[in-house]
Amino acid sequence: MNRKYICPVETALELIGGKYKTLILWHLAEGTLRFGELQKIINSATPKMLTRQLRELERDGLISRKVYPVVPPKVEYSLTELGSSFIPVMQGIRKWGEEYLKIKHMEPNCSMTSRGDRSI
Repeated sequence: MNRKYICPVETALELIGGKYKTLILWHLAEGTLRFGELQKIINSATPKMLTRQLRELERDGLISRKVYPVVPPKVEYSLTELGSSFIPVMQGIRKWGEEYLKIKHMEPNCSMTSRGDRSI
């Protein structure tokens, strides 16, 4: 970022702003996942888009990518310490979303619980 003044809110939104970034972080909060597992969980993401989002999260230091020297290739993704620090923010967003849906008399239905309803 080459701006003279940097807004913390804009910075945070830029880091997590992406069609699948928050979902990726949410699911990695439960533990390490391989690309294929993420693809099954976030099935609306094309492989190209998922790869792009993963690369951006890795570049920004929110996730780590571990490549194993085996055939076929094995790659695992996990949250970094910085990425893990985002978990309470995601919990707050989820809570706020649940309250909003209650007010609007709507039922939640999303991939944020596709690995099981949990309280991360």
